[in-house]
Amino acid sequence: MEYARYKHARFSARLPVNFRYSLSHYWMVQDEEDSGIWRVGFTKFATRMLGELVEARYEVEKGDTVSSGQSIGYVEGFKAASDLLCVMEGDFVEGNPILEVDACIVKSSPYVDGWLYSVKGEPEDMSVDVHGYIEHLGALIEKMQEEGY
Repeated sequence: MEYARYKHARFSARLPVNFRYSLSHYWMVQDEEDSGIWRVGFTKFATRMLGELVEARYEVEKGDTVSSGQSIGYVEGFKAASDLLCVMEGDFVEGNPILEVDACIVKSSPYVDGWLYSVKGEPEDMSVDVHGYIEHLGALIEKMQEEGY
């Protein structure tokens, strides 16, 4: 897997080049075995904001139609709880079964084993490539620094 490096102040990340990214800090990548299915997970920036994940729950079932911006469940971390948003258009396939056993994998392996859910469909229209996400992330971190975060 090829990565783009990002570093700004005290935050650094390696971002997979062939992924799509949402401006709400999720990544999307086509499943290697079925190109119609996309896996979705949190970016390293999102995991840093949430802290260690302790629980993920889904409020949709396999086959349910989902759309971008829809709340499909929730996640709870040591630092915060948050709605789990859909960044895809299509049909919900499944939540990552590994999370039931080890939710911390989202932080330790965010771009491989720590995916959140999968959808048969297409990424949201607002998704960007790795370069667009790096630009967005840089502007966001600059703004956070100006506001004293």
